[in-house]
Amino acid sequence: MDWEELHLVQHLVRHGSLSAAARAMGTTQPTLSRRLEAFEQKTQQKLFERQTSGLVPTAACLSILSALEQMEANALAVERRLAAQDDALAGTITVTSLDWLGDYLLAPILTRFAAAHPGVTIHLLNDARRFNLSRRDADIAFRFGSFDQSDIVERKVADIRYGLFAMQAYLDRFGHPNATGDGHAIVELAEVPVRVSLSTWLKDLLPDARVMLRANSIRSQLSAVETGAALATLPHFLAAGRDGLVSVDLGVAAPVLSLKLGVHQETRNLPRVRKLIDFAVSQFAGLRPKLNPSS
Repeated sequence: MDWEELHLVQHLVRHGSLSAAARAMGTTQPTLSRRLEAFEQKTQQKLFERQTSGLVPTAACLSILSALEQMEANALAVERRLAAQDDALAGTITVTSLDWLGDYLLAPILTRFAAAHPGVTIHLLNDARRFNLSRRDADIAFRFGSFDQSDIVERKVADIRYGLFAMQAYLDRFGHPNATGDGHAIVELAEVPVRVSLSTWLKDLLPDARVMLRANSIRSQLSAVETGAALATLPHFLAAGRDGLVSVDLGVAAPVLSLKLGVHQETRNLPRVRKLIDFAVSQFAGLRPKLNPSS
């Protein structure tokens, strides 16, 4: 039995539909559909119920999932251990981050590292999804909050301070916000787990302000605030120094989020990965006054 056929079943269970699995695997829905039908015919087992909402694993499918997970874990362990024998400072490193963090902080850092090491190519993936480092979906991840996998080594690389910002033109028109925010408008960050503290802080700070826009990225928030129509919670590093954008101090402590780096305990032994981690840590140390300006 071909491992790729079994791996297909895993992808379909994880993603819940042919279309989602196809996107993750870099192929097309018709191709996966044909592969699934062929595998079901080969095994003479129906593995999924096709429903309008997606694919639902049958009892036969569920009965083999734990064995498939163990097979994958063993295969990945072999792959990681073989990779760890590669002592060359060359190859590809996949790094995941999200939103403004990847665009404005990591992209320059990673580019400087790659420029200093011509044999290294870096793939930077800015995506809100939590990539599985144990499955080698990525080599290094930068994220707010902790990593929940036991085989992941994490390290805090920075504290990033946020604050309330508005255009000076907005304050000239609407005045400084009062204790409740009545008569003011805000742009709110969509509530995903890593950002709950930011949206909660803003709601507590200005409970009566009108939510003009909810956006799922800091970049969208910044663009909205720069129209001069609302206030928003933004990272100081990104907002400070932008023309016309000013910090609004209401006498309340601003949120500070810890940025962490995560790497699999075996992947971190790769020379190119270890070298990049050391470089990134040193770069973030140099940025500390800008990332957390009042610390």
